[in-house]
Amino acid sequence: MFRATPSTAVAGRFGPRTLSLEIAKQIAIAVSASLFVALCARVTVPLPLTPVPLTLQNFGVLAVGLVLGSRRGFAALSLYLVEGACGLPVFSPAILGSGITHLLGPTGGFLMVYPLVAFVAGWLYERKPENSSRRFAWAALSSVAAEMVLFAGGLSWLAVLTHSVSLAIRYGLYWFVFAEVIKVLMAAGVAARWHKHTTSR
Repeated sequence: MFRATPSTAVAGRFGPRTLSLEIAKQIAIAVSASLFVALCARVTVPLPLTPVPLTLQNFGVLAVGLVLGSRRGFAALSLYLVEGACGLPVFSPAILGSGITHLLGPTGGFLMVYPLVAFVAGWLYERKPENSSRRFAWAALSSVAAEMVLFAGGLSWLAVLTHSVSLAIRYGLYWFVFAEVIKVLMAAGVAARWHKHTTSR
């Protein structure tokens, strides 16, 4: 008996022209999301006692993961890293250097786990019961879990650079706890409103 392969199943569902449009649409979404994170990175405040600046970048990553979902969020943030590695001005301007140099700097650990952060936020939010009215709570919990991944990566890299776990925590955590709580709440609010709007159509 003939069994449809993934490619034939997709082609049968969309058709060649429709499939091309769908691929173009997904690429456009990923590019737009990466540019959104880049815009968030422009909102940055250098802090005097740490090489890690305060920025809206993390909010952008969480929002992209929650709104686009795990796979598209991962793809968008992977594209974002490729853009930055190629020298495009998508990273925070508060850090000297660009491209690979920027990725190897004090914020490199945070940047490198961005695709995984977006994936975790999206994947957990996708586990929300379909008829649940607690969109905001689910989005906030998903964001908190993703933030744990973010700081695990960021602090680990800072510990490598400084040769000190205590310095890594001082530079990369203490200054940012309150701001990250606000970013989590903002991202959860955006995601809850977005999904409420899209599901009510």
